[in-house]
Amino acid sequence: MKLATTQRFLPYGRQSIDDDDIRAVVDVLRGDWLTTGPMVSRLEEALTAACGCADMVVVANGTAALHLALLGLGIGEGGAAVVPSVTFVATANAARFVGAEVVFADVDPVTGLMTEATCREAIARATLPVKAIMPVHLGGRFVELAPIRAIADEVGAVVVEDACHAIGGTDGSGRPAGACVESHAATFSFHPVKTITSGEGGAIACGTRELGDRLRQLRNHGLERRPGKWADPAMGLDQGEPNPWYYEMPVIGWNYRLTDMQCALALSQLGRLKSFVDRRRALADLYDAALKPLADTAKPIPRLAKQNGGWHLYQVAVDFAKLKRSRAAVMNALLASGVGTQVHYIPVHLQPYYRARYGRQMLRGAEAFYAGTLSLPLFPAMQKDDVQRVAESLKAALA
Repeated sequence: MKLATTQRFLPYGRQSIDDDDIRAVVDVLRGDWLTTGPMVSRLEEALTAACGCADMVVVANGTAALHLALLGLGIGEGGAAVVPSVTFVATANAARFVGAEVVFADVDPVTGLMTEATCREAIARATLPVKAIMPVHLGGRFVELAPIRAIADEVGAVVVEDACHAIGGTDGSGRPAGACVESHAATFSFHPVKTITSGEGGAIACGTRELGDRLRQLRNHGLERRPGKWADPAMGLDQGEPNPWYYEMPVIGWNYRLTDMQCALALSQLGRLKSFVDRRRALADLYDAALKPLADTAKPIPRLAKQNGGWHLYQVAVDFAKLKRSRAAVMNALLASGVGTQVHYIPVHLQPYYRARYGRQMLRGAEAFYAGTLSLPLFPAMQKDDVQRVAESLKAALA
């Protein structure tokens, strides 16, 4: 569709790159390391400090983070993972990557989040032992983790947070995303539309240093270079000293490494994490005010008590049936005015792969949330006039 406006296009999300970011990447290009070099450990240390977790392991993308977290925690065949249906497909797919079955949990129809009740209901439907529970902090709003962890302890499961939307936010207890106080691991994405970016990239916040060590091995083909861990030291040692070329592969792993170039960009971006989140929060405040006249037709997804969310998304709930307008018609009208929107997400239990595997399920909360959700533009370079323009365009599109 051609834009019917000469104003700049406002996508639903985009990266914010400055000269310091460019300089950081160029410095790596002029150095000795392009792949796994010193910037990897520097980024891991900085992320560990920012989140307050025991360890942090950076990987190729957010999907790799979910996959490795489950692998490192021993999740596999013969078990099930509880996943909220309102999420990106990668959350559920990661469980299938390791051979586990997926039990889809319903969500609160207003917030789109897994709750204690929907988690318990999903476990009651499970036909295999539940070994993992994977709450998703949708849009940067936090699932209340304390009851989820209590359920996990009851059934002998681990908790892996999908925190790809939440970095920089704090939960109802004031803890930062990735602290892993009530989870075993939390995953992040550094895709360009996320709060900070490395182009592609991700990270796993770990509840223990032991998990971090295991994940570093798994992200690099399963290779072991530490002499004390070798199964065949006679082959690896020469007069008690390790042969410089020697390594072993005690387990199979993947090439999920992140490059030094990407780590340099992410480390530079991490230095502006607070300013990014503060700006997103300020834009959300402007949206709240600008959309008040549309309260009967487009309601912002409510903020949750005591949380300072990560504000990855600004989502509104629209009653398209009441308005007698399809979501596609509204999105196309907005696009014609230079406003990009998106839907987060199609409930994963409706995807053909999962319907074929588990049959057609009815998760009323997930389907109700999906029916009305619409994500509006939200990124740090937006100005007050941009927010007003989106609000006015939405009003016209809904009329």
